[in-house]
Amino acid sequence: MFVHYSVLLEETIRELNIKPDGIYVDGTLGGGGHSYHIAKQLSNGGRLIGIDRDADAIEAATKRLGEFKDRVTIVRGNYEDAVSILNDMGIESISGMVLDLGVSSYQFDEADRGFSYREDARLDMRMDQRDSISAYEVVNDYPEMELYRIIRDYGEDKFAKNIAKHIVRERAIAPIETTGRLAEIVKQAIPAKLRENGGHPAKRTFQAIRIEVNRELDILKNSINGLIDILEPGGRLCIITFHSLEDKIVKSAFRTAENPCICPKEFPVCVCGRKSKGKVITRKPIVSGKEELEMNNRAHSAKLRVFEAI
Repeated sequence: MFVHYSVLLEETIRELNIKPDGIYVDGTLGGGGHSYHIAKQLSNGGRLIGIDRDADAIEAATKRLGEFKDRVTIVRGNYEDAVSILNDMGIESISGMVLDLGVSSYQFDEADRGFSYREDARLDMRMDQRDSISAYEVVNDYPEMELYRIIRDYGEDKFAKNIAKHIVRERAIAPIETTGRLAEIVKQAIPAKLRENGGHPAKRTFQAIRIEVNRELDILKNSINGLIDILEPGGRLCIITFHSLEDKIVKSAFRTAENPCICPKEFPVCVCGRKSKGKVITRKPIVSGKEELEMNNRAHSAKLRVFEAI
């Protein structure tokens, strides 16, 4: 069963400023947690479009949102294609959108999906199982320098060079097929006295490979501007991130959308012609409260940032 605890749920719904007759998009539908609470506030004139690339999420959300089927449309796809998906529906602007960028609890906990270093399963990590590249191909086919770059940049692991070296050495003996074997290889690449710092030694490497497999940062970077552009005046884009790499991208994109001027500071007036797209609502990100942190350990790293279009 697809289960995913929607982090910062109340805060996100509040910041969306939902209008009963508005059009809203949940670009990372998951189990339908955020969508359920959006749909509940819509009138018959309102509409919700849910997008997700995971077939299991689509199935679970379709059931969960069944009571609102007259105002909900669910599409299997990627939020990077949200603008074209909406255009195909004849929708030119929306009242708000939410992106919850976390990997779902289901994806982590379902061993067969190959996301977790805590379970032994075939390496996979694809959010969309129609994709041709899985964690298996990344681990077994990527050159050592490319593995090093991914683990260094996406995992922010100071032992990236040694981890990449160990992976390449071990796969020369036999293909690395399972999460358990990969986790053990990473563990051996990190000095024993340092393994206990910062959680499981394979955590950063698994994060890095997952990001690469699903193109998570590239999609986020390339999508934000288009999503802001499709907002109607007063419409809001709410993005929940779960690690610093995502948060930096969102923070930077929102700041540039608010103040896109590239004129030198000494110029008395703007001559570049770049106009603001709106305002950043969250100068500091919204984080989980004490009660949510006690209920859900994964909420500790969650940050919500909000942008409002003009």
